[in-house]
Amino acid sequence: MKTSWILRDFLKTATASLTFAASSPVLFAQKESLSKPRHLKKAIMLSTVGYKGTTLERFKAIKEAGFAGIEPLSHMPVEEVLAARDETGLEIPSVCAATHWKETLTDPNPGTRERGLEGLKQALNDAKAYGATSVLLVPGVVNEHVSYADAWTRSQAEIGKAIPLAEKLGVKIAVENVWNNFLLSPLEMARYVDEFKSPMVGVHFDIGNILRYGWPEHWITVLGKRILQLHIKEFSRKKMNGEGLGKGFQVEYLEGDNNWPSVMKALDDIGYNGWAIAEPAYAQPAIDLEGLKNVSQRMDKIFAS
Repeated sequence: MKTSWILRDFLKTATASLTFAASSPVLFAQKESLSKPRHLKKAIMLSTVGYKGTTLERFKAIKEAGFAGIEPLSHMPVEEVLAARDETGLEIPSVCAATHWKETLTDPNPGTRERGLEGLKQALNDAKAYGATSVLLVPGVVNEHVSYADAWTRSQAEIGKAIPLAEKLGVKIAVENVWNNFLLSPLEMARYVDEFKSPMVGVHFDIGNILRYGWPEHWITVLGKRILQLHIKEFSRKKMNGEGLGKGFQVEYLEGDNNWPSVMKALDDIGYNGWAIAEPAYAQPAIDLEGLKNVSQRMDKIFAS
């Protein structure tokens, strides 16, 4: 009798688990491979480029190094950026919000959050002017003055206020995974994005930022189609452990701990064929023309993994 009771209980639990598994949009979103021939488009984050000269001269150097696109900061002189874009033929797939670290959307001060929201709106307008499809947004920070729960509710409330403008402009808001003590697992980030119930909010996924506490290929599998843009970044756990946390970024592409073949396969499996934007953190902001060419060539090897 006891054995039968245990068996019935086990079967009930197993059935419930299987029902959940079949219905979970986060855990089992990638049941079937969506892979197709890989075609990643190569860009670079403008703020990482230390090439001396005007905006146009910097764009020309980026083009000469083999990049097809560029990610500028918001709040730049729009006409100057547009002129450089048009002369070089570089595309602008994404704009990085320039205010999101200073005027955070999670700050206890409502005035600070309001300024952060205005910064996000400016980034959306800049992105529209440049023909970009998304803006990179750090959603806020958790610290001794900002609890995790408050960061969640405040940032969602402020981003929600920007969604109508994003819809009007046709520009998406891409939340980035950064070292902000917030959104520390892929399941959590997926839930955070899904709670907006809007196609205008997704993820700007930074590959290198994950290696401090996880594996980017795992995140890619869970986040799936939520990923709107990619940051290509390297990281060394050995340097982090031996020299200090930030030193982990002080390593060239292909010389850190990213398992690039696994990362590329994960991207193939979710059908990602968009922009891959270099953020060579080891060089910020001193990367010159030769450095640009080096990054471009190493990215080609990564894409061929």
